[in-house]
Amino acid sequence: MSDAPVPTGPFSGLTRLDHVGIACRDLDASIEFYRRTYGFEVEHQEVNEEQGVREAMLLVNGTDDGGATYIQLLEPTRDDSPVAKFLERNGEGVHHLAFGTADVAASAEGIGERGVRVLDAEPRVGTADSRIVFLHPKDCGGVLTELVQSSQ
Repeated sequence: MSDAPVPTGPFSGLTRLDHVGIACRDLDASIEFYRRTYGFEVEHQEVNEEQGVREAMLLVNGTDDGGATYIQLLEPTRDDSPVAKFLERNGEGVHHLAFGTADVAASAEGIGERGVRVLDAEPRVGTADSRIVFLHPKDCGGVLTELVQSSQ
């Protein structure tokens, strides 16, 4: 990781996604990764005894309809919890997480400047003629991350 100053605040080009749950072994380290890399801050944190997890909801952005977009980080508090079992079988993360952006190249450049490897040197064509780039999962807490710019 770089010792360069870390920019703060989310990228303005990221758009709504309600939330994606991500299993992690160390909630505090995962929170720090999302804060440092994307500028997301914790809006809510709690322990859910019933589910056996410590969780944090990291605010991505609000929306015109009053909703918001979140990343939900989940750390097991006991070995028999569903999240602990998921981690045992699959390790940390999810298959991938996709963020919408108005300018995929600019967003990729900004995230790259925060120490995350961008897997695509140039945006490529994705679903429905969108432009996409992927970020390296080893630099993103085990989560393959996609940035998507709609063709519309």
